Amino acid sequence: MSQAQSLPAVCVVIGASHAGSLLAVQVRKEGWQGRIVLISAEKHMPYHRPPLSKAVLSGEKEIDAVLLRPALMYSNNDIELRLGEQVTQISRAEKSIHLASGEILAYDKLALCTGASPRHIPMGEGLAGVHYLRNADDVAGIQSQMEAGKRAVIVGGGYIGLEVAAVMSKTGLLVSVVEMADRLLQRVASPVISDYFRLLHEHHGVKILTNASVAGIRTEGAELSVLFGDASQIVADIVVIGVGVLPESGLAKAAGLEVADGIVVDAYMGTSDPDIVAAGDCTVFPSARYGRSLRLESVQNALDQARVAAANICGKPQIYDSLPWFWSDQYDVKLQSAGLRLDHEHEIVRGNPDVIDEKGISVFYLRGEHMVAADCVNNAKEFMACKKLIAERLPVNLEALADLSKGPADFAA
Repeated sequence: MSQAQSLPAVCVVIGASHAGSLLAVQVRKEGWQGRIVLISAEKHMPYHRPPLSKAVLSGEKEIDAVLLRPALMYSNNDIELRLGEQVTQISRAEKSIHLASGEILAYDKLALCTGASPRHIPMGEGLAGVHYLRNADDVAGIQSQMEAGKRAVIVGGGYIGLEVAAVMSKTGLLVSVVEMADRLLQRVASPVISDYFRLLHEHHGVKILTNASVAGIRTEGAELSVLFGDASQIVADIVVIGVGVLPESGLAKAAGLEVADGIVVDAYMGTSDPDIVAAGDCTVFPSARYGRSLRLESVQNALDQARVAAANICGKPQIYDSLPWFWSDQYDVKLQSAGLRLDHEHEIVRGNPDVIDEKGISVFYLRGEHMVAADCVNNAKEFMACKKLIAERLPVNLEALADLSKGPADFAA
């Protein structure tokens, strides 16, 4: 009997965003002959999430224009796409999942691609005009209140908050960004990049408040007031809260799977149950590259983990050790980041970070003569060169990195 003929009959995938949608299709491509069921709590067809805070929020694109793949892709691969279905329980002993509708669905292999959800703060809940942004319905709610001249307060100076601020500023709203840390993007970027994006937003008229701890949000008539610990306040028409996300690991934890800051997986994307894998923002995985466990929130991580998980479901062992990379679009600026700054020893800045122009800047993070990470602003060619240098652990020409007369081809030693 061939491997394909001996494969289990039913593969269930919970979560239909980047990881789940690809995993379902990839399992079929890897030779799965049985039934594949892809379950999504959302009623929309699976879509790209990054454009939500950019092109979709701005109205440049509708949600149907950012679908991950057409409906025909699922039907052609004989994938049962179950939209608007909520999974309430995993019964590992019976190898089944329970749906809110009362249906019980048996599985032979189960993939958890449950993603992450916005971190909520204990204030402003239920108030009209206070929003979080994670899905298409959230965007629709925010858009309904976006009008030129209105006052918007963005709580959180991370990527999502800054992307929303950029869209609102371009739409003509009066925008303030409130960040409790002493700089923007503190968790994910170096001070040079933080300062650059502060300058960028201030250049576009956005008011940036750092070291600002929100103490409350209340309504005063038709207005919202964002209150601070020093008794000051900002009046707003709309408040968007973007203070990070939490992994959706509740189902896994209730089922007795190992959970830390996410669903714990091994290098093969396997959980503590041999018949259950996980992929995407919900996972904590061992990184041989960085010598520690990581949880990453990125499309690249979700897609690469999904491919590895699909191969392993089908009995084709693969290990996940991809280079992390990320991007963010704000105004006419694209930031592309490769690698993680963990344990870097020094950095080199290329370009002038005090000037906002089309030339952009790059910041290279180094350990000895090797690059471990790079942030490239409006420098796609430099980003591609850095990805190769970091991924292949190649020594670099330190002098060429800062010399604007040298190009990306000169970066390698």
